[in-house]
Amino acid sequence: MNPTTTILSLVAAALAGVTIVTFNDADLAKQEVIKAKEESLVAIRASGAKVAAAERKTFEAEVRAKAALAGEAAAKDAAKATVDSTKKTADDLAQALADLKTGATKIAELEKARSEAAARLNEVNAEIAKLRDGSDLREAVAKAKKAEGDLEQASIALREANGKLTEANTKLATLEEELARLKADMKGFDNPSPNYRAR
Repeated sequence: MNPTTTILSLVAAALAGVTIVTFNDADLAKQEVIKAKEESLVAIRASGAKVAAAERKTFEAEVRAKAALAGEAAAKDAAKATVDSTKKTADDLAQALADLKTGATKIAELEKARSEAAARLNEVNAEIAKLRDGSDLREAVAKAKKAEGDLEQASIALREANGKLTEANTKLATLEEELARLKADMKGFDNPSPNYRAR
């Protein structure tokens, strides 16, 4: 082999080595880029998962807070309704007591009227026994009938008043029981614990 051929062979071999080295470096660079991309994707996914978890926890906390507020509002509404009901029952009780007092007064008046009518009837009967004249007798009989009618009306009114008094007593007893129950229910609202539930 002449010197020129030898030199050319060496130059060709050197160029081939440079090309191989260059190709190897390019492959390594591509692999590193791919690896970096994969690592970036993994990191992005992990970060996204953390963000999603944080958002989910925040949403759950908001839901719990809204539920707590709704429960508190419901408890306040129930307490207000019980207070209003207690006030109405107390007002009804006061009215029933007033009606009872009025009824008792009316009964006393009717009993007095019946007694007066009975006394008048006795007087008329006594007058009839003493009368001898027919015209006076007819007038006395008419007075007696009128007195009997007045007595009957007084008796009817008294029976009606007694019936109303009985109804008033029954209503009064019912209202007193309702007021006692509402007062017992009101004791539950003295407890501010969120675990308390109105019955």
